[in-house]
Amino acid sequence: MAGILQLCATPIGNLGDMSPRIIECLQNADLIAAEDTRNSLKLLNHFEIHTPMTSYHEHNKVEKAAVLVQQLREGKNIALITDAGTPAISDPGEVLVKMCADEGITVTSLPGPCACITALTLSGLDTRRFVFEGFLPRDKKERNEVLKRLENETRTIILYEAPHHLKGTLADLKENLALGGGRKISLCRELTKKFEEVIRTTIDNAVIKYEEEDPKGEYVLVIEGRSVEDLKAETIAKWESMSIADHVKMYEETGLDRKEAMKKAAKDRGVSKRDIYAALEKDVP
Repeated sequence: MAGILQLCATPIGNLGDMSPRIIECLQNADLIAAEDTRNSLKLLNHFEIHTPMTSYHEHNKVEKAAVLVQQLREGKNIALITDAGTPAISDPGEVLVKMCADEGITVTSLPGPCACITALTLSGLDTRRFVFEGFLPRDKKERNEVLKRLENETRTIILYEAPHHLKGTLADLKENLALGGGRKISLCRELTKKFEEVIRTTIDNAVIKYEEEDPKGEYVLVIEGRSVEDLKAETIAKWESMSIADHVKMYEETGLDRKEAMKKAAKDRGVSKRDIYAALEKDVP
C-alpha cells in the first residue's frame, strides 16, 4: 500500500503557532522532506522530533520529487515542511503535490501558519476577494508583464518581498499601480514575531518612507484593488472618445462581421445594439 504525503505548516515566526497535530505527524512520519535541513533541524530539536530528514528545495524539486514519489509508492509516509509557513505556497512543494496527484498518491494538508493570509487579515483592506502573486519575477520583461496584468485588478493583491528588494518593488508599484498616489497598501513585516509591524499607507508614501530608512525583515505587501465603478467609468470614457463608426470599424478590421462588431461596441459602451445601429444610420449621408 502506498504511503501518504502530509503537508505540514510550520511557524512563520512564533514557535507557539506549531500545532500539536503537526508535532505528532512529524514524530510519526517515516521521513521529513525539508526545504533547508539546517533551519528545520533547529525547529525539530525544539520539539524533540527525531525523524530522519532529506532536503527538498527549489534546485532539486523535480529530480527529488521523483525520488520521494517512489518512496511513497513503497509505503513510506512522508511529511513535507518549508522554511516557514504552509508548503506548496510560493514553494517547490507545489511540484511534489502535482506529481503525487498525477500518480494517484494520497496527499493531505495539516493547516497552520500562512503569511499571506495572516497579512491579509491585518491589512484593513478588502478580504472578500483577493489574488496572491507571491514574489514578483526578477526578470524585467516578465515582471513588467505581471505588473501590467495587475494594473486594473479589482481584487486585493498580495505580494511577498525580501527586504533587499523592497525599494525596487515599491518603485515599480508606484510606476504601474499607484493611480496618482492614492492607492492604499499595507506593508506587513516580521509577522507573529516580537517586532511585528503593519504599515497602512499609500504606495507613494511607502516609497518616501523607505527612501529615508532601510527595510528590515520579510514583507508581505497587501495592495488595494481598483474600484469596479471607477474602472467601468474609465473604460466607457475611453470608448466615448472614439466615434461609434470608428468603434464598429475597429472590430470589423479584426475579422468580425458587422453584426458582431456592433454587438461588441454596444457592450463596450454599456448601450444596446439598437442604439449603435441608430447612431450608424444617423451618420449615413
